[in-house]
Amino acid sequence: AAASTQTPTWASHSGLATPRAPLRLSDGPHRCAGRVEVFYENQWGTVCDDHWDMEDAGVVCRQLGCGTALSIPGAGHFRAGIGPIWLDDVNCTGTEVALSYCRTKGWGKNNCHHGEDAGVVCSGNLRLVDGPHRCSGRVEVMHDHQWGTVCDDDWSFPDASVVCRQLGCGMVVSAYGRAHFGRGSGPIWLDNVLCSGTEAALSECLARPWGVHNCDHGEDASVVCTGNIIRSTLGEEWNGPGRCAGRVEVLHHHHWGTVCDNGWSLAEAAVVCRQLGCGTAVSALGSAHFGQGSGRIWLDNVNCTGTEAALSECQARPWGSNSCDHQKDAAVVYVNTSRQHTLRLVNGSSNCLGRVEIFHDHKWGTVCDDTWDLHDAAVVCRQLGCGMALLAPGSAHFGPGEDPIWQDGVHCKGTESALTECELSSWGEHNCAHSEDAGVVCSGNTRLQRPGRVSQDGLC
Repeated sequence: AAASTQTPTWASHSGLATPRAPLRLSDGPHRCAGRVEVFYENQWGTVCDDHWDMEDAGVVCRQLGCGTALSIPGAGHFRAGIGPIWLDDVNCTGTEVALSYCRTKGWGKNNCHHGEDAGVVCSGNLRLVDGPHRCSGRVEVMHDHQWGTVCDDDWSFPDASVVCRQLGCGMVVSAYGRAHFGRGSGPIWLDNVLCSGTEAALSECLARPWGVHNCDHGEDASVVCTGNIIRSTLGEEWNGPGRCAGRVEVLHHHHWGTVCDNGWSLAEAAVVCRQLGCGTAVSALGSAHFGQGSGRIWLDNVNCTGTEAALSECQARPWGSNSCDHQKDAAVVYVNTSRQHTLRLVNGSSNCLGRVEIFHDHKWGTVCDDTWDLHDAAVVCRQLGCGMALLAPGSAHFGPGEDPIWQDGVHCKGTESALTECELSSWGEHNCAHSEDAGVVCSGNTRLQRPGRVSQDGLC
């Protein structure tokens, strides 16, 4: 929403002059995300988003005991509210203990409509610690006013996916145990966490009672998420084995947008490739080399040293501030020497669904569907950078392959980073026919656009 053109006449709010007005977040996925509403004169009302920023959001999250502010979604993201608009031109320093202690125009004074209602996404009682960026690290939860860790007993891909969702960190890449990001300290709050993967918050999952466990900090659970701030439109090879390319896109305020090529160089491309786990950058291209994107141009004049763990750590103009059009969309080309290129999905409508084929002894072959399930499919999707596993069809759902049949009786826990880390039979040993070839359907959260193709939604 456009900021007010009038000079605000700030109300003097202090802990003595103004009551600590109750606060809530409405219409969000959990209690720590949603439209901001305050209670005044016995009625709930909204807050206008004029001048609304992360300092204001931080006060909201603190007042609600919801951790730190992650984002301030654009107007209308959480649906328009009803009733009075109680506050406008909120201006917090970020240190206040309640939103009603911040400077505003005064109760009920505004020049807004409900299409401008402010929203907040908070981290809740959850954080990731000691990782390379905020979307990877040791899982810690807040309980009884103290941060503590989670034991890795039964820790799996569905549990990690809930963590990534709750923190606004996109899709899960890995679910680690054994203090992968170092040992925590303090209480071990949760053990034997059992999520279905659809919960909005980790606190909704089944687990032992708070503080009941049989673990030590050498078993602290960890998570690596995609970060949900970057993709390179992704997955298809171009111009030779292991060589991939695409337009760079970033997520901000829940909307994907592009990056302008002003100052775009190999240093920035290297960060993109590192963040996506895509190998070594060989080219940093501009001028919409792989086609023009759509929507917002989120970043311009990005300036990385090349050592950053995420593009968001690089210097750049403020989000959305640019002097570009989509004819200047930035792109990358990289060489991927990872295990991703020993696995592929074929005969589907995109690279993120199809018959599973693995490369062994210089030849592609299939996998038998004996014992094939969603845990196995989850590993395939993760290895290919294709998001979450949605289905694990068998019986040659995507058509029969050709010899050889390389694997039978695959058994994954679901947390492995590659199919070859799962329990496998000896190569080529099976009692199957190609009518039993295994398949996978992934959510397709990341993809690399083949030159000349129009970017598609990524959902398979």
